[in-house]
Amino acid sequence: MEYNTTREHLIIREYGRSIQNMVSYILTIEDRKKRQEQANVVIELMGFLNPHLRNVEDFRHKLWDHLFLIADFKLDVDSPYPIPTRESLKAKPQRLPYPKRYPRYNHLGKNIEIVIDKALKEENPDKKQGFANAIAYYMKLSYNNWHKENIHDDAIQSELTTITKGELEFTNKPFVRQYRPSDDFREARSGGGQKRHGGKHFQQRNRNNSGGRDNRNNGGGGKFKKRY
Repeated sequence: MEYNTTREHLIIREYGRSIQNMVSYILTIEDRKKRQEQANVVIELMGFLNPHLRNVEDFRHKLWDHLFLIADFKLDVDSPYPIPTRESLKAKPQRLPYPKRYPRYNHLGKNIEIVIDKALKEENPDKKQGFANAIAYYMKLSYNNWHKENIHDDAIQSELTTITKGELEFTNKPFVRQYRPSDDFREARSGGGQKRHGGKHFQQRNRNNSGGRDNRNNGGGGKFKKRY
């Protein structure tokens, strides 16, 4: 018996034990031409076993890199791509700087501040008014999402005046429907009931066929027979 604990460690598990054994066999071939042919065959087999790599850009380059990685970079064959090294494949990427944006009004976010700055720089009065109306709608929507209740338009205008120092005033009445969890429950209850029983027309037709009585209670028009 041969157990996995006694076998060589799998370098890339996605290719399985057979591919790794083939690569180990290629390392023992002394004839360079034959070794090159066998390496090409293994590349084709690796692509066949992993068809999802075909959607990756330049997937054959990736297969050749995996081949050298499985061979522990000891395989001496010609590659159509630059032969990788251990340092290049295991090099850590550079740390990306985290964007540091500190909004002045946390409850509105940073994006609305960008829109407000753009609106203040707008010279066309119609576009500037459209910016103000859109900003007011977003402010009311944001308040409704956080507090689950409506807010008066005067409070929105007061806050917008404070933010823009009185340069923006909205002319519309931004309507935001207040969310109630009970609405989802009523909608699911009404929709689910009609689906289960075929809707109101099916229930009404059922009652008409039974002489005004509900078939669910009398077993279908009084034909229900008691069993003791």
